[in-house]
Amino acid sequence: MSRQLRYLQAMNEAYHQEMERDSAMIILGEDIRGNLRGETRGLLAKFGPERVLDTPISEAAFVGFGTGAAMAGLRPIVQFQIASLVYLAFDQLVNNAAKMRLMMGGQATVPVTYTVMASGARNGLAGQHADNPYPYFLHAGIKTVCAASAYDAKGLLISAIREDDPVAFFAPAACLALRGEVPEEAYAIPFGVGEIKRPGSDVTVVAVGHLVPEAIQVADSFATEGISVQVWDPRSLLPLDKDGLCAAAARTGRVVIYDDTNRTCGFAAEVAALLAERVFGALKAPIKRITRADAPIAFSAPLEKAALPGPERLGAAIRVVCG
Repeated sequence: MSRQLRYLQAMNEAYHQEMERDSAMIILGEDIRGNLRGETRGLLAKFGPERVLDTPISEAAFVGFGTGAAMAGLRPIVQFQIASLVYLAFDQLVNNAAKMRLMMGGQATVPVTYTVMASGARNGLAGQHADNPYPYFLHAGIKTVCAASAYDAKGLLISAIREDDPVAFFAPAACLALRGEVPEEAYAIPFGVGEIKRPGSDVTVVAVGHLVPEAIQVADSFATEGISVQVWDPRSLLPLDKDGLCAAAARTGRVVIYDDTNRTCGFAAEVAALLAERVFGALKAPIKRITRADAPIAFSAPLEKAALPGPERLGAAIRVVCG
């Protein structure tokens, strides 16, 4: 029988294996030693307080610390407990970590991994706990991945840790408890390689993060209607598997993009533009985008639902593009 782990357990195993492999690795952030969710369980006992660091509540300070530590020869993991907290460190992320290697003419690397935990809205937490800010990292030129399964979480996190440039690893809140098959040995999923999560021939759904399992459920429901839905997961948002994306779109000729970032300047907008440029002649219907609204997420549950992409809207878009 294959081994099943939860998403957080897969992350924890990646941390343990990579910290065993490389003594230069450290992990830091708020409540790391306290093991808030489970992904850092056992790290303090195994690797000690010099490599497992609790920081003051100052994202700008500990992100800057991570950049300096990386330039000095360490390989830090810098953890954000809530996705919206990345805004507090934007100067350190965009003006320093992302640019330092170029500003120094390649004399130093910045091998930092930013694990952005619990991204996305979560049933009424709203306000400063509902954002999904990965487009900001793409705009800044920071390599960015978003894993939708436990298997991808371990493999993409290991690749991020081994990368010599800054990498943002987004862990969607809705995926953290998911179970899946995860090998015991360490393995790295290369950046820039998407994956067909469900084959289909009539329409391609490009889904990101926690919307991937949702898209698969919606796709399965269309089998009774005779509509074959393919689900493609980019996994790596920057670099993006442009050839794989275009091949998946051209295979069916119909595309619905299912993404939990804002409609304006969001990830779905970039995917739609790329497909319009590259495979327009292969498309049988206009591209549809199911995205987050261009608005902050409200505390009200009905308003939150109205602002977020959901399976009902995805199903309606699939029917439209399939005529």
